Amino acid sequence: MIRVTVWNEFIHEKRKENVAAVYPNGMHAVIADFLKSDEIEVRCATLDDEECGLTQEVLDNTDVLIWWGHTGHLLVPDDVVTRVKESVLKGMGFIGLHSAHHSKVFKALMGTSCNLGWREDGDLERIWTVNPAHPIAKGVGRYFELPHVETYAEPFGIPEPDEVVFIGWYEGGEVFRSGCTFHRGNGRIFYFQPGHESYPIFYDENVQKVIRNAVYWANPVLRDEALTCPHIEKIVK
Repeated sequence: MIRVTVWNEFIHEKRKENVAAVYPNGMHAVIADFLKSDEIEVRCATLDDEECGLTQEVLDNTDVLIWWGHTGHLLVPDDVVTRVKESVLKGMGFIGLHSAHHSKVFKALMGTSCNLGWREDGDLERIWTVNPAHPIAKGVGRYFELPHVETYAEPFGIPEPDEVVFIGWYEGGEVFRSGCTFHRGNGRIFYFQPGHESYPIFYDENVQKVIRNAVYWANPVLRDEALTCPHIEKIVK
């Protein structure tokens, strides 16, 4: 079993009627529902939970952490951010969705501003698969379309990705690296741009397929118990 924790700040759904109409039980509930299977075990956590629902025990029993945040980035305590970052370095997988690019966790993992251009007017996005052999792109066609999204635009202030799997194109002509992978320590990271709260993006079967594929890809290969810098003995032949 792959143990997944879906973290959502869970603010917009409780404050905005238009968002609650799309995600009455929260985006995390929708993501958890489509991920649950005989091979994937899912729990959810939100900002309102004690320690944001991300205690060391929870993280130690999480293989892949999925993160959605936006208006509550600064409300996540620094000790939780450090705890998550160290868990990724040890080997836990991390999937950042949409506005998670500006979360304290993602910026700590990237070490850069993670700034980008944006416009919210419901443009169509065409997401092109530029690395079709990548496991995260399995079963995804040459491209797929989302009728309404928040536009994100380059330049995107991230380190050079290990791999770019998807590139988004918008009606206004903007382009964006919509699906990127990174490695930090033993951990695998995937950033996936779609997921604005006002639109039913997480109900889209292609979006669901990408996130599901990313869970399998980010599942730890090696998980160290501690981050150490050991003294080693010389090997004498």
